[in-house]
Amino acid sequence: MTKMKKKGGNGVSLGTLLALVVLCVLLAVASPQFFKFGNIMNILKQTTFNALVAVGMLLCLITAGIDLSVGANAIFCSCVMGMMLQKGITNGWLMLIVAIVSGTVIGWINGMLLTRLHLPHPFVSTLGMKNVLWGAALLVTGSQMVSNFPKEVTWLGSATFKGFPIGFILVVLLYISMHIFLTKTALGRSIYCVGGNPEAARLSGIHSANVLTFCYTFSGLMAALAGIVAVGRSGICNGTMAIQPYDTDAIAACIIGGASFMGGKGTMAGTMVGALIIGVLRNGFALLAFSSALQNVVLGLVIILAVFMDVTRERMEAKARRMAAASSVK
Repeated sequence: MTKMKKKGGNGVSLGTLLALVVLCVLLAVASPQFFKFGNIMNILKQTTFNALVAVGMLLCLITAGIDLSVGANAIFCSCVMGMMLQKGITNGWLMLIVAIVSGTVIGWINGMLLTRLHLPHPFVSTLGMKNVLWGAALLVTGSQMVSNFPKEVTWLGSATFKGFPIGFILVVLLYISMHIFLTKTALGRSIYCVGGNPEAARLSGIHSANVLTFCYTFSGLMAALAGIVAVGRSGICNGTMAIQPYDTDAIAACIIGGASFMGGKGTMAGTMVGALIIGVLRNGFALLAFSSALQNVVLGLVIILAVFMDVTRERMEAKARRMAAASSVK
């Protein structure tokens, strides 16, 4: 297996990159609007939200966990800012601080439910939290959409630099920083160890509960940033959006990019390419005027395919390990 195809700590598979290129070529043939500068920038804007929540999702997946509350958390944080605006608080910086703290605390609670209350699997606790946040997002705003946010709040999601979305520039810098964190720091390596071999992590003296709590707390922080970007893009907050499948988009981006439900695998570069694939797909749906029903069918098939790829990859790697072990015995 070549270094390019390896999904360990550093790279992105050639197959995933090829899938992105082929998808772009097909859409360019189907729609002459696809490769126009404005449309490419629109794809980057659309990708920013998913790329942010996918960072936190990736850390959870590396630990063999999952965070189904990321999308609802993002919308809840945007609605918290909307509630403040309804109450007459117009200080944009204060809104940002409250939103970031809110999302981070929710992530911390998810981590504590898993590590301190010892719930059986994060699927259960984060799915419950998703529904809690859906209801809370509606409650804090009285089930109303809120607009006219101050420019400090909308800047991250709406501002551009020479046409490039500031939010996506932040994503690129964040992904580079997280790549360094995961591959060059002790905590980053511990995250892989906890997901890939929990027993080895225990014997190595790694406090798995603290590592898991950090991952879910960080996922909450990323969700809060995504919520701020969402307000900047649309100019409103809407609690009904909390039920949208943002979590499945993030999971698909991570799995397409090489992460595994079994834990211990995943890279920032792969996740970025996965997020771009999802963004390009959604943009293509809009350009080709696909109905929402057909969009859901196609995206559902993409997620199923991503899971199938993950299972197939695990089987092939397990088979390779057995063959290597048999060869060493001989």
